[in-house]
Amino acid sequence: MAKSKATFEKMQREKFKRQKKREKLQKKEERKSERDDLDLELDGGDPDLAGIVAGPQPINEGW
Repeated sequence: MAKSKATFEKMQREKFKRQKKREKLQKKEERKSERDDLDLELDGGDPDLAGIVAGPQPINEGW
């Protein structure tokens, strides 16, 4: 007995959904590993504060 068109289309949609879900999980894992690598490089510091020295700042004479 042949499968109906609707059944075939449903199988294709479900297959596509499974494939998209796998791709999303893979991308999520890649982003997580990149974030973990970045955290290791920064040693837990804030990247916006990198290179800022605490204490008195030099006076800008142009003001």
